[in-house]
Amino acid sequence: MSTTTAHPTEEDMSDIPAGENPTPEIPPEEIPALLLNTVPECADFIAEMFHRPAGTAVLTEEAGVMLYELLAGCFTTPVLMPQLRSGRPDSHLLTRCWDFVERIVDHPTQHVGGAVYFEVLDQLLIDSGLVESAWPYMKERTRARTLLMLDDFDVRLRGINRRQGSVAKADPIR
Repeated sequence: MSTTTAHPTEEDMSDIPAGENPTPEIPPEEIPALLLNTVPECADFIAEMFHRPAGTAVLTEEAGVMLYELLAGCFTTPVLMPQLRSGRPDSHLLTRCWDFVERIVDHPTQHVGGAVYFEVLDQLLIDSGLVESAWPYMKERTRARTLLMLDDFDVRLRGINRRQGSVAKADPIR
């Protein structure tokens, strides 16, 4: 056994805890394929929207350009929302849905960030109970973005951004 002391490497001095790798940024044009790979239940809706097999459609430039439509028409409306409204949701499917959202929720491009905000997160405010149904499946960055959205709309939900014992006033909790 050697008694020499190794000098710390750049990796040793990283802000990221040992054993954790940051999620690499996904190029916007790869997001449609990421959706199909993560949530294959979207395949029929993608094929219908683009009039070609889903595996081919997600590789086209059109799929990336139409990201708002893709998320709304092939993910949120036909797959995610029915599960959140279901009395017996498929927890494995919901986990994969929110894994997908987590990968792109903080994307630095306005096109991707806007699509996630308006076509996924904002849709949770359409009906009462959707945020609460989604919350257990959301990951850290998605939860943080959802909390910001709730604050923007001055929405307070018990157990999410309102303390259990607080009254139903709209005073901010920070």
